[in-house]
Amino acid sequence: MEKKLPIFKTGDRVRIIALPPYLKTADPMPMLRPNSAIALGEEGIIIKQNFGGYYSIRFTQGAYLLESKYIALADN
Repeated sequence: MEKKLPIFKTGDRVRIIALPPYLKTADPMPMLRPNSAIALGEEGIIIKQNFGGYYSIRFTQGAYLLESKYIALADN
C-alpha cells in the first residue's frame, strides 16, 4: 500500500523535518546547492505547489524546491 503524502497550500508556513542530500533552487534556471544552505527546523512559506509532491518554499536566504517528505506544517 502506498503512503499518502501530506498536501500543503500556498501560504502555509512549514518547517524542515529532514534534510535532502542536496537542494535545488526554485529559480527559473535552477541550480543545485549543498544541503547546508538551510538548517533542520528552519521555517519557510510555500510559494507554489509543483508536480510530483514538490513545493517551492521561500526561506530567509532563498527559495528552494523540496519534496513533501522533508517538510511539515510549522507550529503556530
